[in-house]
Amino acid sequence: MKTSEIRSNFLQFFESKGHKILPSSSLIPNNDPTLLFTNSGMVQFKDIFIGKEKAEHKKITTVQRCFRAGGKHNDLENVGYTARHHTFFEMLGNFSFGDYFKREAIHYAWELLTKVYKLPENKLFITVYQDDDEAYDIWNKEIGVPCDLISRIGDNKGARFSSDNFWQMADVGPCGPCSEIYYDHGPSFKGDPPGVGSLDGDRYIEIWNLVFMQFYMDQEGNMSRLSTPCIDTGMGLERIAAVIQHVHSNYETDTFKNLILAIANKIGINNINDNSLKVIADHVRACSFLIIDGVLPSNEGRGYVLRRIIRRALRHSYKLGHSGPFLYKIVPDLILEMGSAYPDLIKQSELITKIILQEEDRFGETLAKGMKILNASISKIDSGNKLDGITTFNLYDTYGFPIDLTADVCREKGISVDLESFDREMESQRVKARLSGKFKLHSQSLNYNGLNSIFVGYDHFQTDNSKILAIYIDGVSVNSINQYDKEVYIIIDKTPFYAESGGQVGDTGFIKNKNSVFSVENTFMGGINLSVHCGILRTGMLSVGDNVSSYLDVERRLNISRNHSATHLLHFALRETLGSHVMQRGSLVDHNKIRFDFTSDFPISLELIANIENLVNSCVIKNIDVSTTLLEYDKAIKSGAMALFDEKYSDMVRVVSIGQSLELCGGTHVKKTGDIGFFKIISESSVSSGVRRLEACTALRSVDFSNKQTVVLSKINDLFNSTTDDVLSKIVQKNSMIKDIEKENDSLRKKLSISLVDYLSSKDHLVIKDRKIISYVFKDLDQNILLTIIDLLKVKFKSVIVLLATNLPNGNINLVCGVSDDLVNSIKANEIMKFLTSNVKGKGGGRSNLATGSTSEFDLIFSGFESTKRWVAERI
Repeated sequence: MKTSEIRSNFLQFFESKGHKILPSSSLIPNNDPTLLFTNSGMVQFKDIFIGKEKAEHKKITTVQRCFRAGGKHNDLENVGYTARHHTFFEMLGNFSFGDYFKREAIHYAWELLTKVYKLPENKLFITVYQDDDEAYDIWNKEIGVPCDLISRIGDNKGARFSSDNFWQMADVGPCGPCSEIYYDHGPSFKGDPPGVGSLDGDRYIEIWNLVFMQFYMDQEGNMSRLSTPCIDTGMGLERIAAVIQHVHSNYETDTFKNLILAIANKIGINNINDNSLKVIADHVRACSFLIIDGVLPSNEGRGYVLRRIIRRALRHSYKLGHSGPFLYKIVPDLILEMGSAYPDLIKQSELITKIILQEEDRFGETLAKGMKILNASISKIDSGNKLDGITTFNLYDTYGFPIDLTADVCREKGISVDLESFDREMESQRVKARLSGKFKLHSQSLNYNGLNSIFVGYDHFQTDNSKILAIYIDGVSVNSINQYDKEVYIIIDKTPFYAESGGQVGDTGFIKNKNSVFSVENTFMGGINLSVHCGILRTGMLSVGDNVSSYLDVERRLNISRNHSATHLLHFALRETLGSHVMQRGSLVDHNKIRFDFTSDFPISLELIANIENLVNSCVIKNIDVSTTLLEYDKAIKSGAMALFDEKYSDMVRVVSIGQSLELCGGTHVKKTGDIGFFKIISESSVSSGVRRLEACTALRSVDFSNKQTVVLSKINDLFNSTTDDVLSKIVQKNSMIKDIEKENDSLRKKLSISLVDYLSSKDHLVIKDRKIISYVFKDLDQNILLTIIDLLKVKFKSVIVLLATNLPNGNINLVCGVSDDLVNSIKANEIMKFLTSNVKGKGGGRSNLATGSTSEFDLIFSGFESTKRWVAERI
């Protein structure tokens, strides 16, 4: 059975049991600051498990793509060298949110493994938590698993509930016993069953974990039963594929085998068991899926993880004898293996190839030099010893060698890396990496379990007869509010206020009744279908249960809607102009402007910006209807609607159609494109490697921007005595004249410098051991001339120390010191300058062969020069 069949059979099996098939979520966790990457199948349902969200479906099944490259430099370096370590992997899972529980979960697992996947029953070994008699009896008495194939696993870590078979999401929160299913590879492999004996080995391999989430642990460690027990299971696709395909290593399964053969053929090697081939096969999967989920190489956070994986793969291709970029060539082979399950691989193949190739080019330039330094350092270290942290950090800082790449190379030579000294240098980098995965939190976390808000703001700018459902001050629920100096959160049952999401800012306005006025200064999401109004009470008193009316700041909302609709047109225009590889990477839409981040490696020329503006404004002029439709997510995607990588969508989604632009979007929009008025791009810049940013505006703000540009252009015309049509040519002429004058000045400065060198050479100077010490004070001379004089004197006298000063009209004195190269080991220019400035009440610094300084004490210069020359003479 192929891996693709194992994947589809899993989903079809649970669909036949009434489960809703949901697509894999992104590798980038949605609003979870505790995770850098999605590392298990339950991550996308975390808010449901902890009670922050309500499940739209009671029974769900998924194949979740996961990513793990953490630990203290250990996990990644094991990838490719062990049978089951991966950076990217797929997790098969079935979930129940208050529907079925242990009995059904166990029966489903057994039926799938033995009937669908046809695994021999006597090859399956079961573990349960020591106190979970219910699970034990279901396995033994209902399924019929013999007692000698079931093991009770106790608390073997010194504390209650510390067993491998007791699952906890965190120290506080949902938890419960779990039951693990192992596959017995047979007596030809070493190892005792889990919980039986102590012989470690690979005979028994865990393939599936069934978590029975039935308790809640509080901060004091007290356990209580959940009113709604849940099921969370996870089975690694790569592991079960190895079992079903009768191989011991995941790298021998069909997907990996085909990738490894493709890599070997492209490199031209016959040994398909080389671990480097496994590394490259794993890493091309990891890189490609990170890129389609919006990660781009950088020096921090997720981007740094991607960068180090690409560089590790490239190093292994070099190790196999292939020099130059290589990983990008494997992308088509990956698509052949996994494109049918993940169509985004096909859609974004051009982007994946481009990003990987670009990163390989960047690193390839320094890989050979860095490897030369690393190998030279390793050659001086005996086996079993450590490479020093200074060399390791230098390789990282100068040559871009991630620590695990250096550790990888060292391990192959039988040495390790001094991680403690390296970590001291890298601590600030790790802090940045952790922070880059965090998201913006509002100032309070609200404990609200009441009715949801009904948003009516698509069609209404105000509502009457809304009811206040909750009021919060400092995060604490209160019944009423009469304070005028406190930030207050209010929830009402129906609201016209759009809550901040999808890049669009929250609405502002007022909530009123006959006696009270509440100023809404922001609106944000407190959960699914829950709008929270943040603001200050201006007059009167408000209480839970009060009837109120709500009024938007209409003009502000209209401007936001204009900008949001223009954002969709801008996204479309960018893809039309620059190519389909362009993907949105973030946006901010407020009443003043649009900020739009997107994938691109190069700045956009003024000509292309003009083309993009023309495309958007042509849609504006046509006054196209803006239509919205509610569709099932799958149908919306099949219709061609674009979904953003970092957004979380429910089953029913809102599709916004504006001309040829079709996107999933919950934001507010204009009725017709003509309402946008006029679109203008005001800036283009770089955000990070591979990401550019456009800022733009619409309507009167774009008119105002254009008017200001016109005024500036008019003033430039006046300065150059020109018209708009010929001002550019006149500026070019003026620049040409300036360059000619600068060349002439350079020539004159050089002639003057030569003349002054001749003058200085004709004078008597202090000579110590055939080494001249030349000093002179000029009046009103450009410092660049002084520097040129020093260069010419070094050439003329070979072994010389020069001290020069110039008295400027503003009263300052510039100081310059030069030392010829043959003397810098004896005395340095920056040392001389330090001594000189201490004598003339000045300051300065520089390099060993050239230093500069300044002072305002002209009366001290001559005596300072004499003291300095004596000081220098004593040292040479």
